[in-house]
Order: sequence, then C-alpha cells, then structure tokens
Amino acid sequence: MHFRMTTRTDWNLYASFREVMRQGSLSAAARTLGLTQPTLGRHIAALEAALDTALFTRSPQGLTPTVAALDLLPRVEEMHAAAEAARRAISGGPSAEAGVVRVTASEIIGGVVLPPILAAFREAHPGIVVELVLSNRNQDLLRRDADIAVRMVRPAQSALLAKRVGAVAIGLFAHRRYAEAHGVPATVAAIADHPLIGFDRDETSLRSLEDAADFLRRDRFAFRCDSDLAQLAALRAGYGLGGCQLGIAAGDPDLVPVLPDQVRFDLEMWLAMHEDLRGVGRVRTMYDFLAIELGAYARRR
Repeated sequence: MHFRMTTRTDWNLYASFREVMRQGSLSAAARTLGLTQPTLGRHIAALEAALDTALFTRSPQGLTPTVAALDLLPRVEEMHAAAEAARRAISGGPSAEAGVVRVTASEIIGGVVLPPILAAFREAHPGIVVELVLSNRNQDLLRRDADIAVRMVRPAQSALLAKRVGAVAIGLFAHRRYAEAHGVPATVAAIADHPLIGFDRDETSLRSLEDAADFLRRDRFAFRCDSDLAQLAALRAGYGLGGCQLGIAAGDPDLVPVLPDQVRFDLEMWLAMHEDLRGVGRVRTMYDFLAIELGAYARRR
C-alpha cells in the first residue's frame, strides 16, 4: 500500500489517527488527547483526504480500521518515536544534569524494583526528568522508543551498548495468611495440591518455561493473568502459590518461601542503550546509576 504522505500534512492529523488506532474509538481518543469528538472526527477526515484513501469504515458499532490504516500505523508509530526522540534529544542540550531520559522495563521491574531506585536518582540528579514505560514487550531501542532498556534477556542487536548487571533469582512463595490456613507443600510433587498463580496467554512465558518444572504449565494454574503486577498482587492477597523475585520477597516479610532449595530459576538482567547515546550526558548518567543499583538488587537473596 502506497500513501501520498507529504510534509504539508499536519502532524496533528497523524497523532489523532494514532490515538484512534490505539483507543479503538473517536470518543476514547478524544478524551486522551483533550479534544472534542467532532474535532477528532475532522482530523481523521482531513487525513483521509490528504492521503486520498479511507482509513476507517463507519458503522453503528463504531470505527473499523481498513487495510490501509493497518498498513499506515507502523509508519506513524515510527514518526511518533522519531518525534519523541528528537524532543528528548533537545530537552537538556549537552548537560548531564538536565533533560529527559526515557527508560523501559518489564512490569515487575518497572512497577516494583525501579521506583525506589529512581527516587534515589532524583535526589542525586533533580534536573533530569524520567519517563518510565512499563511493558513486557521489548521496546525498540534502535527506533528510539526509549533511551535505556532493562531487559531480562540478552539484547541481540549489535548497535546496542549492553551490560549484564546480574542474575535475578525467582523462587516459589506463599503469603503468610495462605500458609497459616492451608500449609505449604513439603515436596515438589505436593505442589499440585495447591492453587498456582501463573500466566494466561503470554507466548513469551510459554516459551521461557518449556524446559522448566512440570508444575509450571498453564493448565496447572488456578489463577491466570499476563500481568506480572497482578500475579504479585494475587500472591500477596493469599490466592495461592506463585513465583516472586527473591529481591522483592526479601522486602516483604509476609511472603513465605516454598521449597527454596528445590524450586528456583535465574533470569539474567541486562541494561541496554543505543551506542549513539553513550556521549549524551544525562543518558549515560542514568545508565551508570542503574547499572550499580540494579546490580545490587540482583545480588539480594
């Protein structure tokens, strides 16, 4: 599909299109962008006219993206990523103590592990603004979706500056309330007698556990969710047994280890950024800070 995309087309039209695709409706996209629904509708109509193609079919059920819209979206996402990267690049000039740094991490690392680390970073570097993206999908550093990524697998792209900061240990745990009410298994075989917390449809998790213990299978899970934060919340609510990083469990005295000498997995933790950013002061400052603090976290047992 070829589009007549010109520099004369207002970027706001593409931004409106992107948000409609993300939200699935004009009303939801309008709320996110702070626009009225009629204004957003005019943006979509103007973009369709500029590109000379229909992007959505209208029906009483709402908007349905056309093939053209699906083909256009990746190009608009690239435009958005480039614009955001440019914004961050000029935000602090050459200074190592001012500007914006965008960090991406998994839900559990970004939602639980990083906040106290970033709070300490803020105390030391108050001029640097932090943007944190929580996603279990690896953000594309080559496309500049983020400046720095914390990843649980070794980055494969050669253009990335990557550092292994340690190995994060994961064990099996139960909340104290659950353990007091139901006990904990004394053997691996007895785990089957307890409700397990695990993933739902996350194919990455499925692949990563291909060679893991037999009880870590989707059909064995009594609570299934692809959000790591929701799994941790279920564990802390006493739903059943669930995996937890030892560094997180070490800070929660209500989490009781289950068969710690028999059930344990290690995940490597890597820090990555595009090699072109190594000379950007604020990014390098954040990168070095995270390398030290996440290394210390990985050593917690």
